[in-house]
Amino acid sequence: MQTNAINLNDRVAIVTGGAQGIGLEVGRRLLASGARLAIWDINSTGLEQARAELGNHDVHFERVDIADYTSVEAGVAGTLKAAGRIDILINNAAIVGPNATLAEYPVDVWKQVIDIDVNGTFHCCRAVVPVMIAQNYGRIVNLASVAGKEGNPNAAAYSSAKAAVIAMTKSLGKELASYDIAVNCVTPAVARTPGAMEQAPEHIRYMLGKIPRGRFLELNEAAAMIAWLASEENSFTTAAVFDLSGGRATY
Repeated sequence: MQTNAINLNDRVAIVTGGAQGIGLEVGRRLLASGARLAIWDINSTGLEQARAELGNHDVHFERVDIADYTSVEAGVAGTLKAAGRIDILINNAAIVGPNATLAEYPVDVWKQVIDIDVNGTFHCCRAVVPVMIAQNYGRIVNLASVAGKEGNPNAAAYSSAKAAVIAMTKSLGKELASYDIAVNCVTPAVARTPGAMEQAPEHIRYMLGKIPRGRFLELNEAAAMIAWLASEENSFTTAAVFDLSGGRATY
């Protein structure tokens, strides 16, 4: 498939959870559009694999635990030292958690999902937004989920976390509307990512059965929308939710 040209020349982009899945595919698309890329991930092995895959490109790698604000601050400092600025933040890192009813959901795992998916997204925005305000430019794209709109049974933690990401996007986008900073989120349906494929087969079948397109979201399809939202051309829309659910959600 021929891709549309998006001009991200010399823009510095951070992609969290960028060592695999949608994050890595977004990173590839941003690089192809001319951006300078910083990949953040907690997985050291994944970072090395991504380094090998992207060996032809000048990419900055940071091991960051987004659930730890001190780690995020260090990631920002390291990225600024390497690249001099931060223009784009793609908040992709998240975990799905197990499939279980709310009444049986492990309390410690619930807290872990919220800590990474919600607090982690907050931490990254909290640390990067002042940099963007100082330069009066920025594009933030948060990865939510159709589960955050509709709520998936047996996935209450993930659904709740992604609903919170949608609300956070709306709040932050309104706060930053007077600057040349756009904050938007996308709500993907299920794609063949490592985290999604770890879920119970019956849950995957349930999610696929809800998609009118009748198939998984392709990673390059997600990357295409995210790359445009991260571009200077997206100069008006902010605090908005862009659907990637294949027709499952029509709002």
